[in-house]
Amino acid sequence: MSQQSQTTNIEKEFVASAFELLPGNMQELGAVLCKQGCNFVVYAPDAEEVFICLFDENEQALAQISLQERSKSKWFGIISNVKHEHLYGIRVRPKKDKRSHPNSHMNKLLIDPYAKALNRPLQWDPSLYEGDSHALVPKARIMQTSSTKLEPLNVKPEQRIIYETHIKGLSANHPEVPQAIRGKYLGACHPAIIAHLSELGISSVQFLPLMSFMPEPFITKKGLSNYWGYNPINFFAAEPRYALNDAFTECKEMIQSYRDAGIEVILDVVFNHTCESGPDGPVLSFRGLCESHAYLMQHIDESETPQYVNYSGCGNTVKVSDSFMLNLLVDALRYWVSEMGVSGFRFDLASILGREAYDFKSNATFFTILRQDPILNKALMLAEPWDIGPGGYQLGQYPDYWLEVNDKYRDVVRGFWRGDKGLKGEFATRLLGSRDVFHKNVRPMHASVNNVSYHDGFTLHDIVCYEQKHNEANLEENRDGHDHNLSANYGVEGPSTDKKIIALREQQKRNLFATLILSQGTPHILGGDEISRTQSGNNNAYCQDNNINWYDWTLDSTKHSFLEFCRYMTSLRNNNPLLQQMNFDDDLYDNRQNVTQANWYRRDGSLKTDIDWVNHEHHCFALHIVGEIVIDNNAESQEWLLCINSLDKDRDFTLPILKSSEPWQCFLNTAQANMSTYATLPIEPSFSLQARSMHLYRKTSVESAAGLAPL
Repeated sequence: MSQQSQTTNIEKEFVASAFELLPGNMQELGAVLCKQGCNFVVYAPDAEEVFICLFDENEQALAQISLQERSKSKWFGIISNVKHEHLYGIRVRPKKDKRSHPNSHMNKLLIDPYAKALNRPLQWDPSLYEGDSHALVPKARIMQTSSTKLEPLNVKPEQRIIYETHIKGLSANHPEVPQAIRGKYLGACHPAIIAHLSELGISSVQFLPLMSFMPEPFITKKGLSNYWGYNPINFFAAEPRYALNDAFTECKEMIQSYRDAGIEVILDVVFNHTCESGPDGPVLSFRGLCESHAYLMQHIDESETPQYVNYSGCGNTVKVSDSFMLNLLVDALRYWVSEMGVSGFRFDLASILGREAYDFKSNATFFTILRQDPILNKALMLAEPWDIGPGGYQLGQYPDYWLEVNDKYRDVVRGFWRGDKGLKGEFATRLLGSRDVFHKNVRPMHASVNNVSYHDGFTLHDIVCYEQKHNEANLEENRDGHDHNLSANYGVEGPSTDKKIIALREQQKRNLFATLILSQGTPHILGGDEISRTQSGNNNAYCQDNNINWYDWTLDSTKHSFLEFCRYMTSLRNNNPLLQQMNFDDDLYDNRQNVTQANWYRRDGSLKTDIDWVNHEHHCFALHIVGEIVIDNNAESQEWLLCINSLDKDRDFTLPILKSSEPWQCFLNTAQANMSTYATLPIEPSFSLQARSMHLYRKTSVESAAGLAPL
């Protein structure tokens, strides 16, 4: 039987008299409810005919209606009597020159790229994909968007502390969260969760991908799952896996709960590829509608058929330079801000977004549109500044209003505290905002997103417990994951009962966390680090939907002590503006100055010289900062002295001779597990700076500043 005959039979069987095709408009892509029913607009340049397939709540087919109106690549029309409770999908009859193409099939039900909600998760099953894919593919819900448009929360850049987490892992094991909503949107916004983040001093929660995705076939075959969610199929629809009933409503409620608590929500978005994968991947959405527009392709070895470009490492690369895809991505961002209420986005493999043709450009059209858009120019934009293609590493090359994940910071801070030689000069640079990367007068201090741990790597606890990765649970014979971890186990690989080893590990965690919080830039905390979360040495736990990733909220005294330390450090930063952002007189980006003097000292109390930075013996040094802030109309002059010893031996240290006669107060000593001892520690002109430790001291004098504007 010919394909045309098959299509005719399908139409006769499914078209129901209740649904009538009426003239429509092409103003808005997707499905939009109207007085007459629902206006459908589909972008399908590869189609000769486009069908809207209607279903009831149980996915029983109701009708299949051919859209008759077309303008260039858009097909549109109103279907009467379509309501919110109906579901839909798309089928296309390909153009004649596309019919021999393996991705052009009438028997593949397609997800609308502009669908705002899906009725269920997309789970790969080859038996349901072969032939007609109706049973495999989730159906789009027809949503009525709100007339009230939201704007991003206004978190001051210097006050931002980002907490990266996963919807499910955050609450899956939390004892105060009701069982029914653990691991769900509603569990992630339970009062106990939000209270924990508020007490930790978090301003911004960054969720791993929430957009609808499909676990890869190769891991599904192994009985594993894509836990992280970096394999999207749609850029608008919230992932149904995390909902009890309605992902749209529950996700929006979760975001609003954070907004009500004064915490901005940042979404990790994957605009670099989709789950349709490479040339042998499934036809689920874009590939059946607009394959050559959606994905970057090039001719290789003079072949007639263009091949997929794989700058994402996942089989395909989104063609951001295409006008349809560019508009789709921008529309999706607008939707998540104005409809769902998010305040910003972290872009996975963001260099792909700046590729016009094949090369990265800092002034790419995508970046320009975001800067000019009246909705998106208020939102936070944060780049993972690389992809795996040629010229993909672009740290420091994004527009000035973007933040960037600084992997140089991570590597230097880990290596420095591990005791690696030759890093103290670069450590000092990272501590003061990485101005070699994010240049003064060109980029703001907060452009550097500093982290010592991230979702794709060791947790903070594992950095001090494992020297090697242990990814056996991923069923790839430990071949996956990075080998360059810059970690140490301090005597035993993995868990230990040795009190000395445990004490040293905890001290190193305090050093790493304190460095993160005291560094200039935007601190990024990996969720669970504050409660000593471990992945048992797995540094690539993307496919572990279990206790490897789920937080263990059972805290012994050691874990509780570290949690209290983390709370103390974030409070110290949040309550001391000079620690949040130091504005130097030679950096006019923010056009304000609060630091009048900054000097580096040797451990003998003398000023460091250039030769000291390359001397491997000088791993004990201090930073002295003098500045002025205005609090409650009082001008407060502050001096801070940060003393650092990364060596494994105590070192004699002499405080520098300074003009101020005010006594020093101790605010930090990472060699001490008990923070209550800080205030009572004796501060002598000469003292022993413990091995692998940081001390922080402050002098304060207050004068009336009536009539003065805050700096």
